[in-house]
Amino acid sequence: MSIHGILGEQTTDYPTEYSPETLYPIARSMGRDAIGWHDDKLAVGVDWWQAFEMSWLNPQGLSQVAIARFGVPASSPFIVESKSLKLYLNSINFTEFSSWEDVQALIATDLSACVQAEVQVELFGLENDTSSLLIAKPEGICIDAALANSSEKVALTLHPDASLLATDSVGSEKEAGKIFSFYSNLLRSNCPVTNQPDWGTLAVSISSNKTVDEAGMLRYILSFRQHNGFHEQCVEQIFADLSQYYEPSALMVRAWYTRRGGIDINPCRVSDIALLPVPSRLIRQ
Repeated sequence: MSIHGILGEQTTDYPTEYSPETLYPIARSMGRDAIGWHDDKLAVGVDWWQAFEMSWLNPQGLSQVAIARFGVPASSPFIVESKSLKLYLNSINFTEFSSWEDVQALIATDLSACVQAEVQVELFGLENDTSSLLIAKPEGICIDAALANSSEKVALTLHPDASLLATDSVGSEKEAGKIFSFYSNLLRSNCPVTNQPDWGTLAVSISSNKTVDEAGMLRYILSFRQHNGFHEQCVEQIFADLSQYYEPSALMVRAWYTRRGGIDINPCRVSDIALLPVPSRLIRQ
């Protein structure tokens, strides 16, 4: 995957004037072509971006601060390069706005133009508007101890290995045909541009006629540790692999990645839009 743009530059000029041209789009098709599973379900979901370094000026010249959440539909043909988004938001720091609504509308217009789809923008004040940003906990059980009784060393792999889903471990299987919800805090991958590590929590809700093996699932999640992929592509890879192996009647895959540059990225893919959960924030964010 070859990516060019601001993210790969070692030195960067930070704009001090409103600069929408800073936003750099990346085609989703690059990540989806690498997955090799061409299914419209990869375009069902949302990528929630949460920005914690929002600031602009009011008409008096006073700095205003807020937290922002952007909802980018998975059906958009493009995503935004994360560093370009940070630079864009920084370019607003010294721009005057008459109201918070004006800020929200401008960002929605610019991001929508970049990804070529309608982006939802929310701004939260730091005093009274943060109820939807309170710390949440993933639903289901944590599978991070599923290998505690195994004597087999977990190998480091260069690429995700879906064959690990077929691992049989006595006592860790969940009944077929039931909705099984679980999560792991051990998701790790690398940025395909800078090779910097990205850490996150992965949550899955799945209903399948096949049994879900916790140990095999954990080994599979750990196989992403040296994989180079954007957050969205990693979640879509997991969604594609689980779809192909389990043939589920219902599936939800989401991840909460830790913050970098004041921004965290939280992709979610679902087999049916009715399964889309509400956005949330975890303790590491």
